[in-house]
Amino acid sequence: MTTGAVRNITAAEREMKDHNLVGEQIRLTASKGVLYEKRPVRGEDGKPVAGLYNAWITLNNPAQFNSYTTDMVKSAILAFRAASTARDVVAVVFTGIGDKAFCTGGNTKEYAEYYAGNPQEYRGYMRLFNDMVSAILACDKPVICRVNGIRVGGGQEIGMACDFSIAQDLARFGQAGPKHGSSPIGGATDFLPVVVGAERAMASCVLCEPFSAHEAYFMGILTDIVPALKVDGKFVANPLVETSRMTDEYGRYVFGKSKTGEALKAGQELMKRGTVDLGLLDEKVEGLCTKLLYTFPDCTTKTVEELRKPKLDAWNRNKENARAWLALNMMTEARAGFRAFNEGTRETGREVDFVALRRALAANTPWSDELTESIQPRTRKP
Repeated sequence: MTTGAVRNITAAEREMKDHNLVGEQIRLTASKGVLYEKRPVRGEDGKPVAGLYNAWITLNNPAQFNSYTTDMVKSAILAFRAASTARDVVAVVFTGIGDKAFCTGGNTKEYAEYYAGNPQEYRGYMRLFNDMVSAILACDKPVICRVNGIRVGGGQEIGMACDFSIAQDLARFGQAGPKHGSSPIGGATDFLPVVVGAERAMASCVLCEPFSAHEAYFMGILTDIVPALKVDGKFVANPLVETSRMTDEYGRYVFGKSKTGEALKAGQELMKRGTVDLGLLDEKVEGLCTKLLYTFPDCTTKTVEELRKPKLDAWNRNKENARAWLALNMMTEARAGFRAFNEGTRETGREVDFVALRRALAANTPWSDELTESIQPRTRKP
């Protein structure tokens, strides 16, 4: 070697710094209810590409429709951080276990039995929740929400924080907010106006009426949808909703609305005959990951960062005020609403007596244990 010449250092010789918050073993030991897996990314030929992966982050609480507990929120934060810093990861896929639900939001059992009436504790929880949403919005890799089932409440909010969403068309979407004692200020009031406009956002956040995957696609919430119901070996579109554009009795376009009457009965019979198969969903998600593989990584990251800005700006303006309000609300409406949902049944219902509550407040009745008790759902008379 010539004196003074500089020898190139190979990748194997170069020390690689660890940018994770915690070591992998610590993260795996602490992980509860969230699965983290690196799966090989597929090339255009459909074959796995050696040395490159997609990070799959999966909510694993199927007994409670993949609602996230406090421990799951912490695990999700660490998982997104690990995926973000992984040099060999192309994209992140965020999903849930099973075919019933992506996520129905915060765990209402935990809310009702621990956080209700404890605003100081819920404020601490909301710090973690905010950090989870921010971890999604700050991920250095594109994030794809694989909507394997219901995506409502906080599940809709963390789903909308993702960059892409691909859904199976039996999935339902929406907010829980004012129907169950909260306000959807964990992202919905920030993201929905940006994505669908003020009027549709108002209807979704205030009325809390669920809508189909076909409606969500039509509104612009989803990148794509695929059938999941298989009947006699063939995929069919969701038979419970209108999947073609048509007009109703008012001349309004109807797309993805629930069927009624005989059409609904026929759809329900078809549902009974079929089975749910998420094969097409996985193909579509893997296909998007493959498209991302064939882009310059830094250019892709920068483009994603720029396109996130409208959502991120709204989120950062509001998240701390939202956290404080949600904590204090645990002393009043949230305390009543989460208890009603947790303790209610199909027979009694899972919502408070809204009329009785409004009458009590109109009469200047202060919030108390007695008021909360008086508006809880009761067994309905036959």
